Amino acid sequence: MKLAFSTLGVPGLPISDVLRLATAHGYHGVELRAHPEEPVHPGIGTDERAEVASEFKAAGVEVLGVAGYARVAAPGDDEVVIGEIRSLVELARDLGAPYVRVFPGGAEGQDPADADAVAARRLGTAAEYGADLRVRILLETHDSHRTGAAATRVLGLVGHRQAGALWDVMHTWLGGEQPQDSYAALSPYLGYVQVKDIVSAEDTTPVALGAGVLPLAECVEVLSRHGWDGWLCWEYEKRWYDHAEPLASLLGAGREHLGRLLNESA
Repeated sequence: MKLAFSTLGVPGLPISDVLRLATAHGYHGVELRAHPEEPVHPGIGTDERAEVASEFKAAGVEVLGVAGYARVAAPGDDEVVIGEIRSLVELARDLGAPYVRVFPGGAEGQDPADADAVAARRLGTAAEYGADLRVRILLETHDSHRTGAAATRVLGLVGHRQAGALWDVMHTWLGGEQPQDSYAALSPYLGYVQVKDIVSAEDTTPVALGAGVLPLAECVEVLSRHGWDGWLCWEYEKRWYDHAEPLASLLGAGREHLGRLLNESA
């Protein structure tokens, strides 16, 4: 498996510094948070996109994915959501990234079957566009569809290869799903896996990998047992927790911890 980290853990950091961290600590890729607060987002121009792609290529680091904030199950106009996803897909294409992340985003009180149908309709349309640009759109296990079982209700309706799943191991665990059950549900659709660790179910402050309560060893073991050889991406949610320790000081130990888990599960 290849290792990456998300720029959610280093909010606002210039790309050159992000790449220095990746190369210094042995990470193969970076997931780019695509938000106007960040250096890279759909609003940047062609020249800026080309410069970012060039920086990554020169550093020998891959752009794993573009982590967007489109909410595919949210009430409202389909075209607004589909347009947002298309702009993310175009950014990913320009950067050479294979994946775009979207959220479910179903509203409180929304009928689950309606949320599933809305999300599937939008993802199906966006997936056709993604196929043309060779970018895969991944529905993250998050918010209204935080378990693998919930996410695959949507993906089963879509039935398009360019619509897949992003397994956030925190959300499936908080949803009461065991790693082997999450993998069983998501494996036909799985793009990559977001790993992390937190203080507790009640306190989701990010901590160093292995220092919290999430079943990371079990997640890596089930992936290894089934011969999955994709990406593990450390999503350290520093942007939402000012008091959390800086990610830069944790990256080396995090890389070593994931390496140990991979060796133990081999």
